Amino acid sequence: MSTLNSSIRTVDVARRAGYSVQQVRNLERDGVLPTAMRTAAGYRRYGEIHLRSALAYRALAAGVGPVEAKRIVRAVHRGPASQVLAFLDAAHARLDRERRDLELAKAAAEAISAEPIADVRASDSMSVSELAAALGVRPSTLRHWDAEGLAVPDRVSTQGTRRYSPAQVRDARIVHQLRSAGYRIETLRALMPNLPRGQSEDVAAALAARDGSIAARSHALLDAAAALSAVISLAAQ
Repeated sequence: MSTLNSSIRTVDVARRAGYSVQQVRNLERDGVLPTAMRTAAGYRRYGEIHLRSALAYRALAAGVGPVEAKRIVRAVHRGPASQVLAFLDAAHARLDRERRDLELAKAAAEAISAEPIADVRASDSMSVSELAAALGVRPSTLRHWDAEGLAVPDRVSTQGTRRYSPAQVRDARIVHQLRSAGYRIETLRALMPNLPRGQSEDVAAALAARDGSIAARSHALLDAAAALSAVISLAAQ
């Protein structure tokens, strides 16, 4: 990049990219923007690649967060294009997993809302052996789910005897269903504690918000890909 291409002031990059002047300087410091050219008086002068890099970072940050966005844009300036593409592929793969996990959460939430629990009595609880027999699993399987935080029973005696309330039985049934469908413990460990509980309207609103978040980040990655393509082309000149 020649000095003839470096005629954009810091404030102009800031305005066009939607950042403050200090944020632009910080992006340069962090390697997201290439080092600016300097005038004889010491003022920074940026070029098209700086502006495009700032725009790419902004879109990426909305899609993958600021830390990962910095890593990706820095790779454009420091590494081969294949590395940038690999980072983007990984970001899309993570979103795909989130989308699939969301569908899983919707199915689980539907199962939960279809089984309202009211008038719960102590006699409605189940022991480990009773629940294991009802689900057709080993008692050790239930203990493993307990250790993983998937279906956690109450301890009702000084010996720590496990008793599953109707709500906990419901959780165990959902875990059993999802495990039978092939979902891994790691996925369920992240899902179950965060699965909304409460009225069906609240559950639907929470899941819709997650759906909207995934869609927004996916769209941001689409914008980022176009911006990164321009940066890669400029960097190759």
